[in-house]
Amino acid sequence: MREISPTQNWILITIVLAASGVIYDLMFYSNQTPIIGAIFALFIGMPILAFERKVLFRALYRRIQKLPTFAFIITELLIYEILMSIGFACAGLLLWWLGMVKPVSLLDLVIMPFEVFLYALAVCTMLIFVLRVRELLGREVFLSMLISRYRNPVREERVFLFIDLVDSTAFAEKHGDLRAQQLLSSLFATFAEPVRRHKGMINDYVGDAAIITWPLARGVKDARCVRCIFDILADIDANAAGWRKNYGQVPKLRAALHGGEIITAEIGVDHHKISYFGDTVNTTARLETLCRSLNRSVLISTELARRMNFPDDISCEDLGTHAVKGRGQALGVMALSSRAVTVLNTPAVILHG
Repeated sequence: MREISPTQNWILITIVLAASGVIYDLMFYSNQTPIIGAIFALFIGMPILAFERKVLFRALYRRIQKLPTFAFIITELLIYEILMSIGFACAGLLLWWLGMVKPVSLLDLVIMPFEVFLYALAVCTMLIFVLRVRELLGREVFLSMLISRYRNPVREERVFLFIDLVDSTAFAEKHGDLRAQQLLSSLFATFAEPVRRHKGMINDYVGDAAIITWPLARGVKDARCVRCIFDILADIDANAAGWRKNYGQVPKLRAALHGGEIITAEIGVDHHKISYFGDTVNTTARLETLCRSLNRSVLISTELARRMNFPDDISCEDLGTHAVKGRGQALGVMALSSRAVTVLNTPAVILHG
């Protein structure tokens, strides 16, 4: 699937918003230049979308997220009203200054009519709903389901990255399940930005593990799949003081990378999901369990490693071939490390759940 950059994503949103303004003008003001409606729509809608995407007033958004659902909805509606009113007034004054509109009074330019508010709110709500669903499913999964790409099983090549938290059970026994869940939530939130930055997709969370995937060509390009795990480790390392303050320890991870041919299919009836089947997925899981016995934090299959050029700050150690449970052939294994990140090199038991 073709990559879409953040810039292209915002361009697409801008076009949709502008088009909604043109449609409104054609419906209610057929004698007005369509570009006027587009400008009003952009000034009204973009601040709301920027707020929802945490580009504008990020701290405020995080604060209201903690409110009870009803209070959150009311607060968001008030913020929407304020942002839309300011946007409408700015657009009106700009168009007046440019001589594109001639109102009876300036109040007509700065006070948004109620029907405009309702229309703008409906359009923004629809866009936000689509963006939220896409965020929930992941862009790649959302688009694939939208076009029914995997309604019939598809054979393709993908890279998989399995990341596991070390000693999660011990933490839960000491601090309780609720505290352990909070640790995992914070940890998985840390994964989000590096995965997005390197064009990957978080496929699933299984207990204390996360499964991240890329189409093979995209994952090996610029060693994105490798850069992703080391960016995650670097982010954790950079915020070590915060982790110790909040949880009494810095999370330690083990990770494995492998790629190859798999079968991708959309499964389920009431709950649909895109799932991956094949030896590649199982081998990645088995490779992750080798981290303990080989006393390494990040492992990659030799087969995948040979498909990419590693960054200068990543060193690669050939560990030879190893038998992998459930696989007929031995697997070539390499250990990865970074001079910029302190990785775990002491024996530790990987515990799930």
